Amino acid sequence: MNWDDTTDTSAAERLVGASADREDQAVEAALRPKDLDEFIGQEKVREQLDLVLRAARARGATADHVLLSGAPGLGKTTLSMIIAAEMGAPIRITSGPAIQHAGDLAAILSSLQEGEVLFLDEIHRMSRPAEEMLYMAMEDFRVDVIVGKGPGATAIPLELPPFTLVGATTRAGLLPPPLRDRFGFTAHMEFYEPTELERVIHRSANLLDVEIEADGAAEIAGRSRGTPRIANRLLRRVRDYAQVKADGLITRDIAAAALAVYEVDARGLDRLDRAVLEALLKLFGGGPVGLSTLAVAVGEERETVEEVAEPFLVREGLLARTPRGRVATPAAWAHLGLTPPRASHTGNGQQDLFGA
Repeated sequence: MNWDDTTDTSAAERLVGASADREDQAVEAALRPKDLDEFIGQEKVREQLDLVLRAARARGATADHVLLSGAPGLGKTTLSMIIAAEMGAPIRITSGPAIQHAGDLAAILSSLQEGEVLFLDEIHRMSRPAEEMLYMAMEDFRVDVIVGKGPGATAIPLELPPFTLVGATTRAGLLPPPLRDRFGFTAHMEFYEPTELERVIHRSANLLDVEIEADGAAEIAGRSRGTPRIANRLLRRVRDYAQVKADGLITRDIAAAALAVYEVDARGLDRLDRAVLEALLKLFGGGPVGLSTLAVAVGEERETVEEVAEPFLVREGLLARTPRGRVATPAAWAHLGLTPPRASHTGNGQQDLFGA
């Protein structure tokens, strides 16, 4: 079980949003696995990382710098803490947006202990001057601190103790190649299969002292969008429902009833997701329709639809992005129980989605 921002504030309020709020952070701290053996899922990443850490320990050296990429909530922060634990080293946690000047980074780097793990979340959002300073720090364990301004400015070299940088990013493509190439180990975190999420849910339920049947865990896992953070959040909400409306035991029926209250359907879609699909199907005949028009139809900002709702809908094969606009797939019509308009062809050879 494992975890880890969408930029829109409405995303954090969604039950199926992958961003972590304060409640999530507090619960995750209690539920996080402490070593690689406890970590569920990401089999290839775990195997490769285990080799990297074992080899470093055998050499008595610090581990290579590690870059973890993938969607929020898949376990990047958890893995960084496991790396520190496996190496018997302390960990320092910060984020790219918090480092706006090279001096901010220099202050952090100069205070690191030998072998310490520095976890830099959302590393792609770090300022360019700090990024350029990081190149030398990662490669030569040295930074040049600039003292003074203008022609009289001088660079004072500052030696750093060997350390391990663990960078995490949700957008690996935004990392410049010189930075990406300085990581000795790079791993991409994949979305989880339902069976893996069931294991996450059973482990979390045990730690939270929640009674749950296998079919109850399967019901929650199927609606968790492949993300452990969402699975744990849904588990907590279903637990609340079971305690108030039932005897505390989570069965398939209880889980389904609870998630119906929270408007999370059998495929993991919530109110916003369904609103986008319904507007696309009912108002625009399945598309194509422009993003701005679709956003107005559902009463949301363009960025909210594009960054919060669309990624999951596209991944589920319910919506397609085309040069002409957003288009619903046959699966979207089937999911909402609607019949698509009769397709015909107009004189210009383009399909008329309204059947006219």
